[in-house]
Amino acid sequence: MKKKTKAISDSEQDQASARRSTSKGRVKLGLDMHYRQVTVTMQEEDGPIKALGKMSHDGFSHWVEKKLQAGFELYSCYEAGASGYWLHRDLEGLGVKNLVVTPKPMGQDRHQKTDRRDSAELVDCLDRYLRGNSKALNPVAVPSAEVEEKRALIRYHRQLMADRDRCEARGKGLLCAQGIEVRGKWWQFENWQELKTHPRLKGWMEAQLEGWRKKRLALEREQQQLRRQIEALAPTLLPKGVGAYSAVALEYELKGWGRFTRARALSSYTGLCPGIHSSDSRGREGRINRCGNAAVRWNLVEMVWRLLKWQPHYEAVRQLARSLVKSKRARKRLAVKAARQLAIDLWRLHTGRVTAQQLGLIMQPTALRPSSKARP
Repeated sequence: MKKKTKAISDSEQDQASARRSTSKGRVKLGLDMHYRQVTVTMQEEDGPIKALGKMSHDGFSHWVEKKLQAGFELYSCYEAGASGYWLHRDLEGLGVKNLVVTPKPMGQDRHQKTDRRDSAELVDCLDRYLRGNSKALNPVAVPSAEVEEKRALIRYHRQLMADRDRCEARGKGLLCAQGIEVRGKWWQFENWQELKTHPRLKGWMEAQLEGWRKKRLALEREQQQLRRQIEALAPTLLPKGVGAYSAVALEYELKGWGRFTRARALSSYTGLCPGIHSSDSRGREGRINRCGNAAVRWNLVEMVWRLLKWQPHYEAVRQLARSLVKSKRARKRLAVKAARQLAIDLWRLHTGRVTAQQLGLIMQPTALRPSSKARP
């Protein structure tokens, strides 16, 4: 039986050996990356691991260029995090073979943590990974600059909506603290005019509420403009019940449908797969592992409940429709199962493996619904 996964393919190993024959040797780097600096640890071939210390990003780039000009072949890795992927792109542009890997606890002593220890552990894991141990590191998919830009736009829009709701809640909390009850949304024009005549509303309260109201309305207008911009990125045809915004958000949070080659990899990334506890031919399935991207899980589950209304004949939601009379726990578990299958079906649909008719999905043209504007 052939192995389907390897850390490095045989052809890549042959090319690497050919390069090593003309180079001074292979240098492996473990990078503990931060905003202002990077801590570097190095290993030349099979030699000892040496700590190079902390460098500025410009200083590290100059050091890498000198090593490459001297004829060394450089491999490096660092953990994914808040620093993003810009260093990966810079290193790849210089000719370094870099990996961005998922973070994990480093070292045996979990109570001792320093940047130097982490970078040294990364070098050791990188060495084992390059020798063929694919379990030593777990590389993440690095999005293209275009995908990262679109994903940042979606996340910025969600942050605006959170700020908008926060402003509304602050105003409501101020009213609640003074025993003033408002029916509906206090910031809307009619309610606001009525609220200003309330006998308990003092001048200092009105000034603060006016400030929260202006911020809330400004954020509402900005998020509506961004929403229309995001919806314009949607395909011309979508399954009925899958909104344009949801489709775009799901695609870019997944970093593109085309990067998955197997349905198993996609379902694993959603984090909707059950955990398995198995030993001696006995086992059971536990709760979902919640790996991958939380926004993807939330988006898929939301789509399932909409498809239950708009496409009840879709196979993935039929069982969920029959379970509506059962317990709340059973409905949630079946919704997770349907969301996992929906992710696979959408992947097969977007990559051309099946048609919508084969999946039992009704397609419709993407319609940009006009956003409701709040009256100032």
